[in-house]
Amino acid sequence: MVNQYNKLIKFHGDGGNLFSVYIVNMILTILTLGLYYPWARAALLRYTYQETEFAGSRFTFHGTGNEMFMGMLKGIGIFASLYFIVYLAALSQNFVFAILAVLLFYVGLIAIIPIAIHGAMRYRMSRTSWRGIHFSYQGKLGELMSEFFAGITLSILTLGIYNSWRIIYLRSYVIDKIRFGNLQFSYVGNGADFFFINLKGYFLTMFTLGIYYFWWMKDSFDYYVNNIQIMQGDKVITFRSDMSGSKYLSLMLVNVLMLVFTLGIASPWVTVRTLRYVFSCINIDDELNPDTIEQDLESYETMKNNDMADILDIGIA
Repeated sequence: MVNQYNKLIKFHGDGGNLFSVYIVNMILTILTLGLYYPWARAALLRYTYQETEFAGSRFTFHGTGNEMFMGMLKGIGIFASLYFIVYLAALSQNFVFAILAVLLFYVGLIAIIPIAIHGAMRYRMSRTSWRGIHFSYQGKLGELMSEFFAGITLSILTLGIYNSWRIIYLRSYVIDKIRFGNLQFSYVGNGADFFFINLKGYFLTMFTLGIYYFWWMKDSFDYYVNNIQIMQGDKVITFRSDMSGSKYLSLMLVNVLMLVFTLGIASPWVTVRTLRYVFSCINIDDELNPDTIEQDLESYETMKNNDMADILDIGIA
């Protein structure tokens, strides 16, 4: 039997309302010499979440600027530590120490990526709810870093060929660790399929002088969405994308024209247009019964008891 799909996800944002959020954030960030940035991010996330609807109800973001400020300090501390090591190496005038310091610096910069992903997922999932039901992220930083560095190493050794597998494995790890009440997410894509999507996209984009790029992005989006699954009891719920390459091309062209002719002022309207279109392309198997979603007490307690230092969003993901 062919599954039927419903558009359960919608975005209701308004460009004018988002513009007012942007203006307040910009003014306060300038007046505070950048210190207001975490509160600006929190305000933007709250607006985006509250304008996103799933099965007739809106999401809620519970994060605060104070929490994000602490996360930003954590990120600054990591960068400062890396630069301090290089500074000490320069002062020492020791060639071996300098080489090791530079290597450590670049390895540290790369390591920030999985740390940022982990921190953002732990924080944002724990601060997101729908009908009072919370998300959670069960991933472990050590596992994610191991997966990440193994992928980077193999990508380098294969001159980039392995990169498609690296992306899929990383995506699978992160999505597999997401819980939404008593629902469990998983990702079933594979590197070979994604590799051929990218290979075809690369060459056709060159042969068409860039025109095919939008269909390449459409195929990538389709592959991402179509391979997400949700386990609800003994049911496997699937997703399907119906994005159109021509519509995506039209969306991007209009977006660029709006930004160019308004000198960037239309950015909030561009964001709203893009989110509305993207969410409108996502369809969910109608076997999903939203009314049976309930809080998984075990994952919820685990989320609440996590060390705050581990779940803080460090502000770079």
